[in-house]
Amino acid sequence: MKAKGVRSRAPDPVLDWLLEKVEPSVRYRTLTQVLRRPATDPEVIEARERIGRSGWAADILRDRRPGGWWHEGKSLYWPKYLSTNWKLLVLADLGVTRSTPGIEESCELWMSRLGSKDGSFGGSPKSKGHLCIAGNTARALIQFGYEDDPRVRSALEWLVSAADPKGGWSCYGSGRNLDSWEALSAFAVYPREKWTTAMHTVVERGAEFFLQRELHVQGGEYLPWNRFHYPVHYYYDLLVGLDLLTALGYASDRRLEFALTTLRERRRPDGRWNLDALHPDVEGGVAEWIAQHPKDRPTPWGVETPGQPSKMITLRARVVLARMGGPLHGTPNRVPSSKPRTETARDVRSGPQASKGRTRSESRRKRSSSTPEVPVPPEFPGRPSRSREDRTSGVGSGRPPTSASRPPPRPERRPGGSA
Repeated sequence: MKAKGVRSRAPDPVLDWLLEKVEPSVRYRTLTQVLRRPATDPEVIEARERIGRSGWAADILRDRRPGGWWHEGKSLYWPKYLSTNWKLLVLADLGVTRSTPGIEESCELWMSRLGSKDGSFGGSPKSKGHLCIAGNTARALIQFGYEDDPRVRSALEWLVSAADPKGGWSCYGSGRNLDSWEALSAFAVYPREKWTTAMHTVVERGAEFFLQRELHVQGGEYLPWNRFHYPVHYYYDLLVGLDLLTALGYASDRRLEFALTTLRERRRPDGRWNLDALHPDVEGGVAEWIAQHPKDRPTPWGVETPGQPSKMITLRARVVLARMGGPLHGTPNRVPSSKPRTETARDVRSGPQASKGRTRSESRRKRSSSTPEVPVPPEFPGRPSRSREDRTSGVGSGRPPTSASRPPPRPERRPGGSA
């Protein structure tokens, strides 16, 4: 059934589904990011005005406490994923802004409690900045409309200073990894005209770090990365990587091929995508570590049901493909300037990826092409800390981690104390 108020266009049942007025956040993002309607479009204005008054955003806002927090005021970060930090990250994704009643109070509380002594965000005013928290918090605040706030600018400058000189970041202190995507996500939503030369440099190097690994080559095969999740909190998967790199302007880079092929293969016959799992969705060493620390087990929370067609996953997939230049096929909108990278002895450790002359994607595709549809996994809390510089760790591969590669407990402990 065609959504009311939508201009005449070619029939597209999936777009009609995304444009339903029952969920104004999805409708707004579909109008602006898939159909690319301007902010002055009457339908865009109408959808934006309804965000926070109906749908998922309204449901979350109804649970907000008078002091500006969710769940309890003692900590804004704990328990995961029920407390203030996690609800604000989702509200930012849903298009809520600081003009929404109560959001400024919550954001001021958030910045004061998670602001760190070095001008970033990290858990408390007495702690140092934490890369994952700083990137997530800065991104959400920019989405809320705080891009000119000096505290946000300071956090972005701190993220620049914390970048690895070779490109990328490390949330664990154990070397660069694909899981540490949050810093790039903050720059992806920060207006380009406000970027400094240093910001341009770290973004280019950070993007190249992901592209060199084709968004997935790190340690052994890690199946949760092939599943699609929302909310993502601080976890990585292929859709997170695609959304990030295409938002930064790398839609025509051929090194996205593996992830794009996976995205297309996961599309349902009706053109929609499922929500595969709610986080925490982890395997291997992190799941084992959390099993031994039940008090640190996060509580799964989301706005949709795993195993069912998802408006958020379908929206994000359609946004990625729209950036590629084709609504369903992802046809590049310009000739790719980079060539698929072939393996070298330095890149290869063992296993199918060692096939001489193949690109990484070709080797991984051959390895996984006969794999059946992955069911919704058992719920494991934690965050996959994959390797030291992508080479030494067994974490995330299903192999027990060695003492040298065991994931550090920091991501599941209270960063810098109670927030």
